[in-house]
Amino acid sequence: MAIESTYRIYGGELSYFTRKLEAAMIFYGAPFEMLDKNEHDPQRIEARSGTHQVPVLQTPENWMIGDTTPLMRLLDDRFPYRRMFPEGPLGILVQVVEEFFDEWIARTMVHYRWHYPESAQFASLKMARGVPGIAERVRDWGPRACRATGTESGRQRQACEEEYGRILVAAERQLKETAFLLGDRPTAVDAVVLGSLRGHTNMDPDPKKVVAGYPQVVEWAENRADQWDGRGELAGFPDSTPFARTILKEMVSTYRPYVLGNRDAQAAGAKAFHANVYGEDVSYLSRPYPEQSRRMILARIDMLSTAERSTVKAWLQRAGLDDCFDARASLAPRRRPREPLKP
Repeated sequence: MAIESTYRIYGGELSYFTRKLEAAMIFYGAPFEMLDKNEHDPQRIEARSGTHQVPVLQTPENWMIGDTTPLMRLLDDRFPYRRMFPEGPLGILVQVVEEFFDEWIARTMVHYRWHYPESAQFASLKMARGVPGIAERVRDWGPRACRATGTESGRQRQACEEEYGRILVAAERQLKETAFLLGDRPTAVDAVVLGSLRGHTNMDPDPKKVVAGYPQVVEWAENRADQWDGRGELAGFPDSTPFARTILKEMVSTYRPYVLGNRDAQAAGAKAFHANVYGEDVSYLSRPYPEQSRRMILARIDMLSTAERSTVKAWLQRAGLDDCFDARASLAPRRRPREPLKP
């Protein structure tokens, strides 16, 4: 019996990580179709994939797999000339920058969607397929997600929007110089940034007004990014691009205290933790996945040669992120989905 050649993504149009995987599949040049999970026997998909979260990728072999970062590692082996993670130290840089968007900027998407009434109305009705009662229940969930991810206070809301504004400025400047954010070919960083734009900030009405002020970003997200012909080079390690350097600088004061606090909370079995972010003591829900994801980077560093590991550790120290990627006080890795909250 012949194996189908098409991949299937089961997810949602407004899902950050579904749209991230969609962007990656376009970059791979892989045959795929996007399907709404809720319309395709979700119980069966959850039973087979082991997760109720999205996205889930059904491979031509009929595997059902969740979690976008390991999925892209799998697909890199299948499409080696279009890989999302370069080999060697540059691949570590890509994964560290991707981590910022996966585990930190996702909270900004949650904030924009659920703290603005027009966006909450728009998104909840889309998710509920226009059924008002279901949409109201979805909107009731939004504030809880915001509390869990630390954007409840006015100060945090303003600061995370200012942070996102700095990211848009850096992306606008970078896309005037290179075809993608880390050079002239895409990486996992481009996939996750496109996921955020296509699933959230260039979709929901309130942040869409903000993104509209960055025409290079809009054109890239709506058209140019999908036109990649498979050619081009990335900026080298460790300097990379101005965009990458901007993100690494942002990580020191936001992602770093968050991930270290979550690491320690997971080790202690705590349900919540506090971290000082934007000059304010903030409460966050302690979650297993950010710790597992941090350990994925540790594992990739361990796979480097001795000389490469030394180079990467020196780079992380210069970036002020070396303590984020050590093996201290970590839980044993557990298989968890990429999208613990559905912004």
